[in-house]
Amino acid sequence: MAKRTSKANRASGTKYVDGFVLPVPKKNLPAYRRMAGLAGKVWREHGALEYIECVADDVKPGKYTSFPQSVKLKRGEVVVFSWIVYKSRAHRDSVNKKVMKDPRIAPMMNTKTLPFDGKRMFWGGFKVMLDV
Repeated sequence: MAKRTSKANRASGTKYVDGFVLPVPKKNLPAYRRMAGLAGKVWREHGALEYIECVADDVKPGKYTSFPQSVKLKRGEVVVFSWIVYKSRAHRDSVNKKVMKDPRIAPMMNTKTLPFDGKRMFWGGFKVMLDV
């Protein structure tokens, strides 16, 4: 009898995700959305599988930690949670190398003109442990 495995039952070691959390002043959300739209287009054109941007809707300060606390959220700001999906870490590295050479990204590297405080942004790369 052949053993059946479903996507839900196997750990995925193949996909890789870059995750980001950052504070955006509410008044800058339209500018951030435009910037993120272009960034998403560039990442996808260079091979990213998915590019997702989310704005906080139901996040409250916690007793010890939370999304608002993690970015030292100030009055008038909202938390943005984003991620980019790749085939693997090697694929991520390859895509990001191409993205960083894309001239459309250069304005986004100027921390003085960003529509958010980049000093309070945090990010990291993650191996997908389970993809159900």
